Amino acid sequence: MIDMAKRAGLPWDAILGAEVAQAYKPTPEAYLRTADVLMLKPEQICLVAAHNGDLAATRRCGFGTAFIARPTEHGPAQTTDLTPTESWDVVATNMEDLAGRLGV
Repeated sequence: MIDMAKRAGLPWDAILGAEVAQAYKPTPEAYLRTADVLMLKPEQICLVAAHNGDLAATRRCGFGTAFIARPTEHGPAQTTDLTPTESWDVVATNMEDLAGRLGV
């Protein structure tokens, strides 16, 4: 992931996953330990995801939520997570659209 981010010129500060959190989504620990590692409060963080279930779990932990659909992530016959199922904080078409909606 780090090599991919560098090659793409993405200015990410960190790439965190289950190895760092020592927990798997959608358990609250997966999100809350990540906030602890970043030394941030949950309300200072926004999870960007294409999975409504992940967003629901992170919202219950106090995080912001942003939905970006990936309609062919599981192939052309995908039937889930094609649209937002709740009123997420932001719904965007792609990362550039998300940045614009956040005023970045």
